[in-house]
Amino acid sequence: MKRYCLALDLKDDPQLIAEYEHWHKAENSWPEIRKSILDAEILDMQIYRTGNRLFMIMETSDHFESKTKEAMDALNPKVQEWEQLMWLFQQPLPWAKDGEKWVLMKQIFKL
Repeated sequence: MKRYCLALDLKDDPQLIAEYEHWHKAENSWPEIRKSILDAEILDMQIYRTGNRLFMIMETSDHFESKTKEAMDALNPKVQEWEQLMWLFQQPLPWAKDGEKWVLMKQIFKL
């Protein structure tokens, strides 16, 4: 199993943050998005928030490849629609590369 930790910012607006959280509640989520996540061999995904900073933990199979997931997403119109909706609430981290949303975090400590 692999674990990835990623970060992204939301626009610092309480109304937008509340709406972003609305879309991530189980009853409001899109089943096609859940399916696309599971189809990519992502076994568990959790998103946490503090202020406007998001932190995602993904646990994947050993076969997971981010490039494969990106290619699958690019061909999935429902994922593209979701990503456009989410971008209304999100903003890149100041150090993100052009076009990069979620930035992979570097592990600096392990117990």
